Amino acid sequence: MNILAIESSCDETAAAVVRDRFEILSNVINTQIDIHKEYGGVVPEIASRKHIENISVVVDRAIIDAGLSKSDIDAVAVTYGPGLVGALLVGVSYAKAFAYALNKPLIPVHHIKGHISANYLENPQLKPPFICLVASGGHSHIVRVDSYCDYTALARTRDDAAGEAFDKVSRVLGFGYPGGPAIQKAAEQGNPYAIDFPRVNMGKDGFDFSFSGVKTAVLNYIHNAEQKGEKINKYDVAASFQEAVIDVLSRHLISCARANGIERLALAGGVAANVPLRERVSQLAKAEGMEFYFPRLELCTDNAAMIGCAAFAEFERGRLGDMSLNAMPNLSIED
Repeated sequence: MNILAIESSCDETAAAVVRDRFEILSNVINTQIDIHKEYGGVVPEIASRKHIENISVVVDRAIIDAGLSKSDIDAVAVTYGPGLVGALLVGVSYAKAFAYALNKPLIPVHHIKGHISANYLENPQLKPPFICLVASGGHSHIVRVDSYCDYTALARTRDDAAGEAFDKVSRVLGFGYPGGPAIQKAAEQGNPYAIDFPRVNMGKDGFDFSFSGVKTAVLNYIHNAEQKGEKINKYDVAASFQEAVIDVLSRHLISCARANGIERLALAGGVAANVPLRERVSQLAKAEGMEFYFPRLELCTDNAAMIGCAAFAEFERGRLGDMSLNAMPNLSIED
């Protein structure tokens, strides 16, 4: 079965063809990073307009790269939430028209479920149940995956997502956008223990996240130094901030898995591309005797292959969409 998948939840216009759940025939991504760098972050209106300009080209290229024709497509999958509403609408509208024109099934896919499913593409041997940390610019969740279709959010951020905090701190330090890669690169030249930035503890059994405090602590540290006329080591700040975020993400993931009696872990989302985070979770998982899985870097950021993989489970459950499908920017993972 060949599924054409479309992803447009933020600033990547992406399309892919996935065969029989695990085989990626094509995976085309048109990124808008260079455009949004000028503004220090994603501008929703610009993102939506660029999706409109790019989506036809990206979808056509995905089909050509797969070595197929449109008649070879068996179903069309699309991200319908969560995300930026204007950006989502472009993908949803295009997918609906494409499926209608070909008289093919339409499969709505949750964006976070797509990120989690990227692990299956990299590690087909991975089977539920497992605990997955999903960390990106818009999301910070710990999710229990009980089957290919059944997900329960065990923890989430109370305020800023991890990736959002990376972006804001990177902008203030002058390292640019996107913040995740910029902070990681800067941190390589700094001391991660130079500054003891705060970690939020939600209590004995509280696995939720809060990154607003550490972000504010960084900003205050910089502003206080500026007011006193003191120079700061930006690389130490970046490294210490990254250490604080990684410490919280990794410890909460391990603790949550232990509390749920699950010994299989996974990472997903753009922040999952952070090498020190991968290494820290790997070390902790090994110490606990837990299995640990993660996707390759290109499957961590937004892409359509992960949406195609997730779509197979939805199709098998009979969870299909119709022409009334709409974008749902605040969609919960349990919906």
